[in-house]
Formats: sequence, C-alpha cells, structure tokens
Amino acid sequence: MKFLRRLVLLVFVLGLLVVGATVGGTVWWLQQPLPLNADAVEVSIEPGTSPREVALAWTQAGVQAPPVLLYEWFRWSGQARKIRAGSYAIARGITPRGLLDKMVRGDEVLSTVRLIEGWTFRQFRAELAKAENLKQTTTGMTEAQLMAAIGAAGLSPEGRFYPDTYAYSKGASDVAVLKRAHRAMQRQLELAWAERAASSPLRNADDALTLASIVEKETGTPADRSRVAGVFTNRLRIGMPLQTDPTVIYGLGEAFDGNLRKRDLTTDGPYNTYLRTGLPPTPIAMPGRASLLAAVRPDTTKALYFVARGDGSSQFSETLAEHNRAVNQYQK
Repeated sequence: MKFLRRLVLLVFVLGLLVVGATVGGTVWWLQQPLPLNADAVEVSIEPGTSPREVALAWTQAGVQAPPVLLYEWFRWSGQARKIRAGSYAIARGITPRGLLDKMVRGDEVLSTVRLIEGWTFRQFRAELAKAENLKQTTTGMTEAQLMAAIGAAGLSPEGRFYPDTYAYSKGASDVAVLKRAHRAMQRQLELAWAERAASSPLRNADDALTLASIVEKETGTPADRSRVAGVFTNRLRIGMPLQTDPTVIYGLGEAFDGNLRKRDLTTDGPYNTYLRTGLPPTPIAMPGRASLLAAVRPDTTKALYFVARGDGSSQFSETLAEHNRAVNQYQK
C-alpha cells in the first residue's frame, strides 16, 4: 500500500514537470521571432474567416510554423474571436504574440487615394481607376448608375465628393471610397450652411455648393477667396451675370482644348454665365472647406469685378471703368 502511494505521488510530480515544461516552452515560443520565408509577408483576411483559416493563411503566405500551432495560440489566448478582417503585413522579428496583437488591433496595411480641391468628378474617377490595390467595381457604370450605387440616386456627381486623402485596405472597393467621400461632403456642406450669413442670397445648401465650386476655381491665392466670393454674391444679389470663365469651360467638357474663344462666350448653354444670370445648374468642381465657408460667409465688399494680376492674386474693382483699367494694366 505504501508502495502504491509512492507511485501515485511520483506520477503526479512527473505530470507537473511535464506541464511546467510545456507552459515554459509555450511562453518561450510566444516571445521568439517567427521564421519567415521573405523579408515581408502579407495576408488579407476576409470578413467571416475562421481563426483556423487565418492561421493557415499566414503559413501559406510565408510564416514557417505549423498552422495548428498558430491556431492553438489564437484559441488559447482567448482573443481568437477578436481578430479583425483586413490586410496585414509583417516583417522579420515579429513574434506570435505580436502577430495576434496586430490582427486584434486591426493594424492594417493601408493604401491611399487623394482627391484634390478643384478637381472635377471625371478627374477623381480617373484617379480612383488607377489607385493601387483598390477593387474596381464602377468602371463600366454611367454617372447615374454610380450615384445609385452609393445611395445618392438622382443627384449629379459633380461637387458631391469631399476633397481629402482617403485610406483603404487592400481589396477594398471603389464604391466604399466614394461613399466615404460623399458622406464627408454632406457633413462639410451641412456645417458650412449652418454658418451662413443672414444676408446671403443663396436659397439652399446646394446653391452654396455650386457657388463654392466656382470660388474654388476662380481663387488663385487663399487670401482672395472670401473677397472673390463677395464679388459673386454681389452679382447674385443684383441679378448681374456671374461672367466666370470656369463655368463656360466646364460646359464645353472634353471639347475644351485649352483656349477659351469669343464664340464660346457667345454660344448659349446652361453653364454660360455670360449669357445667363444666376448659378449654373450644378457645381463645376469639388470645393474644399475654405471655399464652402467663403461661399456662405463672403467678405463684405462693394467690388463687382476682379482680374488676375498674373502672380496668383486678383485686382478688385467696384466699377466697370476701374475694372477696364485693371484689365489693361494686368492682362494687356
């Protein structure tokens, strides 16, 4: 009987030693760099991917470790369900603990696409088409179909996307970026419209967006922005044509060859603000926040005219006679 008790005690002690060695080995492994078959290894995890599939994806991509070992670590950590979908990249030196932490934090590899103030929607769409790692789903769509795809059916796309830099994960769709840019412009326009001057002749936020797009295209230097807006606001208030070249150029579309001719200014069309009063039917570009604010809170000025000085700034005039002298001085 005494011998049996000693045998049981020995087995128990040996078991503890084995468990201790196993735990110690696991702790040691979690702190060691994972062997990789390249300097960098990338994996894209789709939504709904199981932890076991995530472990397998890493080993197939180049992590030289048994997938079952990675999976058991994910499961044993208690954070397997917290792994986020996305695109990830790791480099030599990363440990199993670091790999899991990266996926739980959602520390993705991101690409970016930039929308510039004053660009037209056509220019932005061309930029999206060549964006790296962006899934192209709208290539064959008309503008009307594209706007319907982002939940804005019936709206013209021009001016409806906020100029900014947008980050996205590898494999994200162009629709996702377009939706974010559209929501951002909606927010910025709402904020600007809430700050409008009580005396503004603009009827609604869409008017503000259209005027802001003109201000964006007509402003050569930021210091002139609010004053340029003031000139156009004065013209709207008294029913004077806006007489702005950028709207005519926009109306010409791809037919514009870089030279604006007299016949272009004397040919009627919805964007010819020399022949028609009021704002054109849609924005002509994508304005930034500064132009949105200038459109709703322009400078108080008596100026009705301005002309480019040639250095990016403008000369403002209150009368046509003053304006003609400025034109002779700076453009002739």
